[in-house]
Amino acid sequence: MKPLNDKDSPVAGVFRALGPALLLLALAAVSACRLYNIERKLTPAHSDFLSKAGYIITREERKIFLELPETDKDAFIEEFWKRRDPDTDTERNEYRVEYEDRVEKAGSLFRGEGRPGWLTDRGRIYILFGPPSERLTYPMDATGFCREVWYYGSFPVVFVDEHCAGDFAMKAINLEHLQELNIAQGYFQKTFTQEKKFFDYEVAIQKIRAEEGVYEGKVAIDIPYATIWFTFKEERLETAFVIKAVMSDESGRPIWEAQDSFPLTLDERELKENRSRRFRMEFPLLLDKDVGRLKNQKLRLEVSVKNTTEGEELRKALEFRLKF
Repeated sequence: MKPLNDKDSPVAGVFRALGPALLLLALAAVSACRLYNIERKLTPAHSDFLSKAGYIITREERKIFLELPETDKDAFIEEFWKRRDPDTDTERNEYRVEYEDRVEKAGSLFRGEGRPGWLTDRGRIYILFGPPSERLTYPMDATGFCREVWYYGSFPVVFVDEHCAGDFAMKAINLEHLQELNIAQGYFQKTFTQEKKFFDYEVAIQKIRAEEGVYEGKVAIDIPYATIWFTFKEERLETAFVIKAVMSDESGRPIWEAQDSFPLTLDERELKENRSRRFRMEFPLLLDKDVGRLKNQKLRLEVSVKNTTEGEELRKALEFRLKF
């Protein structure tokens, strides 16, 4: 019988088949860990915003908010609420007022569960649905549990406190009601007009050569084609990106910077073919001064990308260490 080598092994075959999926999972885990570390460093005000807006902020918005430089986060928060304003002709933003009022009341009504009231199960339902039309409370029953049942019309939501200690958890509800709950949360997330996906991009620093006194690499910026705005000119789609990048050491002193414009031209067929892909722009990176000192520091890279068609600009800040 022929012995199995690595390529013949059924296990190897499984790993080959799962390879792309495992890679995506690994990249997602790395990204989630990086965003978690950024979130831990937020100022109290910005951390409070992210906590209270947790039920309505989309995954895209959360990622963009965390990757913004600290100086741009307040402007993002204002834009976040402005996008959800149902009537921009009035000074009052009814959506923001109602949402923040519900968060405040949830914090007051449901405190005492070991976390802010708006983060409890009852707080979540109160914020998304508002006060119930009927609220029934049941003291300890034969099972030793305490219960609350909230009614929104004929739609019941059941909360159970297994130890009657004031810690209520929402119990499973039928699929129809669960769908209504998901629709309610989706409604609050999408009450703003969104004609296209959010303008976003990824930044990566890739090493080419690292030796004594020299670090050579490149800064790569990837933008999904699906988020790009174009102008139509002579049967071609055109746009350009203006990019500025500045790298600083721990003291804030610039050690590298770059600036350039990247034009992008293609036809409609090419756009359709690239719809699920990313447009890549790269800067060569060369550090040949104080590299021995820099490799022990946490460096900072600030990147600004502007789409000339729409005029939208997004800045990001990343902290990293040189890899040797």
